[in-house]
Amino acid sequence: MTTERKLLLTTRIPVRWGDMDAYGHVNNTVYFRYFEQARVEWIEQQGSRVSPEEPVGAVIINASCTFYMPVNYPATVVVKMYGGEPGRTSVMTWYELFVEGDERLYADGAAKTVWMDTRTGKSSPLPDTIRSMFD
Repeated sequence: MTTERKLLLTTRIPVRWGDMDAYGHVNNTVYFRYFEQARVEWIEQQGSRVSPEEPVGAVIINASCTFYMPVNYPATVVVKMYGGEPGRTSVMTWYELFVEGDERLYADGAAKTVWMDTRTGKSSPLPDTIRSMFD
């Protein structure tokens, strides 16, 4: 992660038994859910609701994850979310995933988050509360 970034949120999420797959570790799709949970918590901490009833909402237009080590139940994952310099309607976000009590990096990822007018489906300018975080 060479782009300048700012730590936006650190959250802890318990691993559920059902998060695991047939190989006995957290399924790769669940990592994206952990990143999503961090993103939703961050957006809500900025005073926005994540709801289809809101006139403007954040959506992701791409996402990636690199898996370094498997996470196993029982555990609590620690997700650190970072943001980069905002654009007109979007901000790049990055994620680091650890297991509580272990300093090793288990996975990292990224998602480009775009604000959208929920009625038209077209992009919308970033809310001032989000933009001001990077000033």
